[in-house]
Amino acid sequence: MSAPDIPSRAPARAVLPERGPEPVRITLTVNGADRVVDVEPRVSLLDALRERLDLTGSKKGCDQGTCGACTVWVDGRRVLACLTLAITCEGREVTTIEGLAEGDELHAMQSAFIEQDAFQCGYCTPGQIMSAVALLKEGHASDDREIAEWMSGNICRCAAYPHIRAAIRSVRDRA
Repeated sequence: MSAPDIPSRAPARAVLPERGPEPVRITLTVNGADRVVDVEPRVSLLDALRERLDLTGSKKGCDQGTCGACTVWVDGRRVLACLTLAITCEGREVTTIEGLAEGDELHAMQSAFIEQDAFQCGYCTPGQIMSAVALLKEGHASDDREIAEWMSGNICRCAAYPHIRAAIRSVRDRA
């Protein structure tokens, strides 16, 4: 017995052409600029940024999505660049730590991290800052408990958490 033909309520989607396994040329919009890069379809956004576009601010910590050192924004939302395929970011806006500052003027969160001594070794700092800015935009900074919860995807092996929360509170309170 075959299943009845039930019409789908989902909108029809165009079938995307198959690409790969050989390298393909993609255009990534990173920090407001279009960048053309040749990548294999399985290359992570993190590797495309660091190894092909020389944007080394986002760090490769665990390469398994557990530490948050590679946090960037795609269309304004936090993503782990090590778990995101570069090819899936075509037509989307990617923002890295290098894209936060306005020329020579640091973003308020970058300045707050310096003022509050919110880093020790600094390895996790770019991902921490990207998450912290997003956390404020998302409205998840009412108290230290909420800040800690929404920053829990970003690990600091130096344990600078009290200073990181102080930096976030500082920016929150200035707004």
